[in-house]
Amino acid sequence: MKKPAATKEQKKTFIEQLSQAELVEMVLGLQKIFEELQEKLAIATGKSRTTSQTSSKPPSTDLIGKSEKPTVKPEADKKKKPGGQPGDQGKTRKGFGRVDRTEISSPDICLNCGSKELGGVINIHR
Repeated sequence: MKKPAATKEQKKTFIEQLSQAELVEMVLGLQKIFEELQEKLAIATGKSRTTSQTSSKPPSTDLIGKSEKPTVKPEADKKKKPGGQPGDQGKTRKGFGRVDRTEISSPDICLNCGSKELGGVINIHR
């Protein structure tokens, strides 16, 4: 079963009952823990700041942290590439058959000058 946490008042009375030598020993122990945590924090923040993604350093400085062999993801081979896949039957539109005639016409009135000289069919091919 979990021991109930001591209240702030209980902790204060416990510390007040300690002798001066015990208090000095406690403060030195806490100082040692504090320095260790500062070192760990400096190491952790130092590594995160020195990467090329989080600073203005060039990517060539990141080589120390990278392995020399490139990692190959197994899922990259399984992904489908764009375009026709091997083994699939292609589908194309069927043509319109043969063309029986084409007709080229022009507007009755010129849109720029308003002239009516463009009124008739220019050419018919069969």
